[in-house]
Amino acid sequence: MIQRLNHRKWGPDSNVSTVSPGGDVSPAVDPTDDLESGAVLLLTQLPFEVHPAERDHFSPSIAVAKNVSFDPATGKLGGVAHADESLTALLKRFSESAAALADAMLPSYRGRLTRARASFRPAEIAGRQTTWRHDDTRLHIDSFPATPVQGKRILRLFTNVNPEGRPRSWRVGEPFETVAARFAGQLSLPAPFSASLLRLARVTKSRRSAYDALMLQLHDRMKADMAYQSAAAQEKIDFPAGSTWIVFTDAVSHAAMAGQYQLEQTFLLPVEAMRRPERSPLRILEGLKGRRLV
Repeated sequence: MIQRLNHRKWGPDSNVSTVSPGGDVSPAVDPTDDLESGAVLLLTQLPFEVHPAERDHFSPSIAVAKNVSFDPATGKLGGVAHADESLTALLKRFSESAAALADAMLPSYRGRLTRARASFRPAEIAGRQTTWRHDDTRLHIDSFPATPVQGKRILRLFTNVNPEGRPRSWRVGEPFETVAARFAGQLSLPAPFSASLLRLARVTKSRRSAYDALMLQLHDRMKADMAYQSAAAQEKIDFPAGSTWIVFTDAVSHAAMAGQYQLEQTFLLPVEAMRRPERSPLRILEGLKGRRLV
């Protein structure tokens, strides 16, 4: 489900409204319930301002991986060919703006969201050569191999800053309950002590819980199953240049099909901070497996 909102400030906005597919405008309500139910909140008229001098960074050559990352805890860049104060300032400003927007739009989460890494994706998605596991044009849910979340929700805020006006094209798939039920029989609990061994070998930066292990398997099973990729119920959407969107990417299956130049901010949210914790992937997987997973 795509929930279109008029919200024109990177922070509080007293003139927020919802926009129907037909273009009718009505006063907005708190979108938290829709977000937790699997909606993508699309802010159709919320561009992020990129200063003229910062346009020099709009080239795939600046990154040594598929994206440049910014750690708000340290202020350092990662995945960049050459560290640059201007690029650092751009990502820092975006990260802080994204946090202000999340606080304004989702007041019940205020003080509970942890701001994780921000990133800039300068490469074109379509045609990028990669392995099937790293192919983001396949429907998947987000799970972090090296940085386990131990049950926390993954909330992500994206903004399309393409200077040529090109959209960011996605496919959005089935509800998490449907996906999890479909692949549940293929998801196995990790072996005892495997989390300790992974951390000892520095494969992970913290303990990989049973939940993290199952989510990684689900991510891989989805991407590896080409019959599922074509047969699953899905919706195509183009996010216009100058638009911003917010979604729980650990629950909403998605695939990025085309587009270049995107900023994104990741937040982590404890399940108990949700209005409806039973809607979380953690609680759904616990129900399917009949045991606690963190």
